[in-house]
Amino acid sequence: MPTGFDSPRCHISKALSPRGRGGIGAFAAPRAGGGRAAGRVAPPPGDPVGGTVVGSCRGGDDGGMERRRFGGSGRLGAAGAALREVVVQPELRKVQAAFAFVWIGEAALTVALGVVAFRDGGAATVGWVALLRMLPAALASPVLSAYADRMRRERVLVAVAAVRFVTIGAAALVLGAGGPTAVVYALAVVATIVFNVFRPAHSALLPALCTSTHELTSANVVRGILDAGGALVGPALAGLLLAVGSATTVFAAASLLSLATAVVALRIRYEAPPMAQHPATAMPARRALVRDTTEGLEAAAGHRDLRLVFGLGFAQTFVRGALNVLVVVLAFELLDTGDPGVATLWAAVGAGGVVGSFGVSLLVGSRHLGAWLAVALVLWGVPIAVIGADPREAVALAMLALVGLGNAIADVPFFTLPVRMAPDAVLARVFGVFEALVAAGVALGAVATPLLIDATDERTALVAIGLLLPALAAVSWHALRAMDGRLGVRDDEIALLRRVPMLHQLPVPSVEHLASRLRHLTVRPGTAVFEQGDAGDGFYVITAGQADVVGDGAVVGTLDAGASFGEIALLRDVPRTATIRATAAADLGLLVLDRDVFLDAVCGYTVSTQAAEAAVARHLAAFRPLGFPL
Repeated sequence: MPTGFDSPRCHISKALSPRGRGGIGAFAAPRAGGGRAAGRVAPPPGDPVGGTVVGSCRGGDDGGMERRRFGGSGRLGAAGAALREVVVQPELRKVQAAFAFVWIGEAALTVALGVVAFRDGGAATVGWVALLRMLPAALASPVLSAYADRMRRERVLVAVAAVRFVTIGAAALVLGAGGPTAVVYALAVVATIVFNVFRPAHSALLPALCTSTHELTSANVVRGILDAGGALVGPALAGLLLAVGSATTVFAAASLLSLATAVVALRIRYEAPPMAQHPATAMPARRALVRDTTEGLEAAAGHRDLRLVFGLGFAQTFVRGALNVLVVVLAFELLDTGDPGVATLWAAVGAGGVVGSFGVSLLVGSRHLGAWLAVALVLWGVPIAVIGADPREAVALAMLALVGLGNAIADVPFFTLPVRMAPDAVLARVFGVFEALVAAGVALGAVATPLLIDATDERTALVAIGLLLPALAAVSWHALRAMDGRLGVRDDEIALLRRVPMLHQLPVPSVEHLASRLRHLTVRPGTAVFEQGDAGDGFYVITAGQADVVGDGAVVGTLDAGASFGEIALLRDVPRTATIRATAAADLGLLVLDRDVFLDAVCGYTVSTQAAEAAVARHLAAFRPLGFPL
């Protein structure tokens, strides 16, 4: 992609200044222009670290700036500000609208397919159809996500929607013509397989449009609202169409919603992240696909917190698969409400999710997403057990609304936490692994439930399945709280990185990756961090203490906590042209990014390269070492 730097290693372009030995490479300089301006390096008003914050191409900002811009204070003010920030961003609106259309269609399709399967052979057929839908999707999801990760993510959304438009539409035609239900099921399998690629691509696209964890959490909250809304509108739409038409009508509507998804996704515009480069560029396509798939699996399996989150996600979707069967059984066997009853029960889940999703906006800015995940698991399970103990329609509707609330809460940590743990280069593949576990969990839950009902009865099955997630939440509580503690420490480091103008507008995965690669360094009073003429091998942010900037033997400035230095030697690929020395007053605390890590992040996005160009120009205007070419 075009940037202001040369490729493959990003140096400041010649249009800005002649290449050559020089550049400060050492400090955030004062704004005064020219010469050897000495004195304290102080940020100007509105400029946190002596640099101009480049206007956001994504509309992002840090939490404090959100609150100043929109007003309000505390968690409520931050939540409202972040939600408004999502609403005003055109590309985020398009991405979320695409999700809403496809999710409403999927929810309606699930209801109609359940009705068709139950009338075809009872609860056992419902379970086997779910297995036939989800098991191939589980097996295919990591491979298809690896393939899709080579494409721009909005194009993946378009392709998935187009395939679903064709397959679900064809199923409607077969069903309407009285054709074999086996063909309908086969077409639904294909639609489900590609649907399991949609969410990983969508989940990986959202961070590319967000510039802070605060904003990403907000985007996931909005998606949770849409998820819950789809879970309400989809079954309600299906119930209405079943009442006035048939399952064929529902299939046709789901097909048209897929077409709407494709149309919206075609209009998404954004700067895609740089693609990962592999040394074996001539690798055959099949071997490359295997490598890419393996990288996604290794990234998910190799991170202890990802294993924890994904394991709990598998358990939650196992219960979701069981609920797919239990809702149909509850409507037909225990409540005797028939076809419309299935839609009504699912609509109760959606209604609870919609109400809960607005309250879940309070999770924006939370440092306790692991703890909230445990709460969500309890809300997912206990109400199902209560229905088994008291299977009346009013109780069932109220309890399923609580399940919807739990689902709204769960979606935020499930789709925010992995972004903080996996590199952006493999993020879609990591989410593909998660979708594979989701599909496998739904399939196994749907198959196991009829067997459990046969071994016991409907009410016992409800109680047993309902108690599973609360038990897992209790067992995982300490591990989830420890994960929250580790991420809380990283949040503080990210806040410091966000104060650096050239890092301020990087998308969430990039900054998370930088924070994961930070080193802490303490320099004793009077000791040099590096000397003028040294090779540039790192970028520094001051966390505590002060440092003098010494150029050509004279002190030309002083850096305070929050300032950064060292970037120009890296960006210009030249030796250090100033010395940075800790003052005599106290130890100097530093965060350090290695050269390659820093350059890969800054050179990957136009907005960060523009900020880097502005910083270089500003620093050279403030101080030029002797002999530096004009």
